[in-house]
Amino acid sequence: MEKLTNKWYNKEDYWAIIVGLGLLIIFSITYITGNIALVKNLSVGFSEWYGLNIIDAFLGNGSRINNIISLYAVFAVLFSIAGYFLGYKIKRFFVGFTILYILSIIVNILSVNMFFKSLQFEAAFIALLIGLILGNSVKLPTYLHSALRTEFYVKTGVIFMGATLPLNVILTAGPVAILQATIVAVVTFFSIYFAATKLFKLDPRFSATLGAGGSICGVSAAIAIGSSCRAKQQYVSIAITLVILWAVVMIFVLPILGKILQMGPGAIGAWIGTSEFADAAGFAAAAGVGDESAIKAFTLMKVIGRDIFVGIWAILVAVLSVTIWEKTSLKDAERISIKEIWHRFPKFVLGFVLASIIVSLIILNLQEASSGYNKDVLSIIKNLRGWAFTWTFLSIGLTTRIRELSDVGWKPLAAFTIGVLINVPLGYILSNIIFVDFWNAL
Repeated sequence: MEKLTNKWYNKEDYWAIIVGLGLLIIFSITYITGNIALVKNLSVGFSEWYGLNIIDAFLGNGSRINNIISLYAVFAVLFSIAGYFLGYKIKRFFVGFTILYILSIIVNILSVNMFFKSLQFEAAFIALLIGLILGNSVKLPTYLHSALRTEFYVKTGVIFMGATLPLNVILTAGPVAILQATIVAVVTFFSIYFAATKLFKLDPRFSATLGAGGSICGVSAAIAIGSSCRAKQQYVSIAITLVILWAVVMIFVLPILGKILQMGPGAIGAWIGTSEFADAAGFAAAAGVGDESAIKAFTLMKVIGRDIFVGIWAILVAVLSVTIWEKTSLKDAERISIKEIWHRFPKFVLGFVLASIIVSLIILNLQEASSGYNKDVLSIIKNLRGWAFTWTFLSIGLTTRIRELSDVGWKPLAAFTIGVLINVPLGYILSNIIFVDFWNAL
């Protein structure tokens, strides 16, 4: 049984921050002191390969055995240390993570195979697919279950993402990106929330979790908002399932529709940014457009625009939860303090912001040498972010039972789908009509 205490060192959020910011600071110090070579072998990547020539995948520098072992050793140790304080059974977790890591290597090797690349199957999608197949066809070993820590991996990945988005990039994204993101996030959230509560009479916490998953940043938003309002774990799981379902659909639908409608690549990227539900899936969809401006527009909209609403909605939902949804029937009901709201606020969001601030300050001080920092340090961070999200999607797939999807029920599915039916046309109008000149200028 896992520990459940109120100590900070027993919380996943804080350990995600320690792991994410700790590695960022170490990498930055090694770069500034001229010792970046000491950590470069933590970047693991594989070369493109054709047909059955899998040996070609190991020809790049990043695919050397010492890189693969170094990456495994660092995260196995860091996650095991965190697991000790989080109450994991360390032996089981260590063995389970080893199995998960091997699966993630297979995923990343397959993702650079030209057949899968031609189908636009990114690592995240392949991880989810392999996880679903294995999780629903074979009995998984108990040790592996111990390492399927979806929330921990996604929180760590989100903090790495913050490091790759310096504040100067966010501030120069332009008022159009922020405005469009605000419109989309607000309209979609309340569309799902009111459909769920008013039409289908679902629990407000459940409705808020569904709304966050469909309007902000998918899985991580569902987790953050679900945590801030203390939604049942079942509610969070259902929201995550619906996010994944629609995210996978949109990987294929949005790029194809964009080309059929003869949209510019920038406009398609912005549309994907407004209507895709998960960052990894959105990157896959944007990459499928085949133009760098689509990826840039997607990043401005989804990552910089919509994802920053996690903290805002978490605070708002926490306030609603402690002041309205949990209000007692007694006349002298106890007022919930700001301290309680802070207690429920997802701390990993702060890690995301801190990572962005740290990188911004370093780049500002390096000035002309900042390009080297981007090339050396941030390239490693981006690589680690990819691995963290691979572990996340493997964990989601391995813990999702298709035969149990009937437990989702038609009401949450209907509420979420209403949000989709509003979100997609709204995103098209904003991206290809109202702000089309801005996006196509990219």
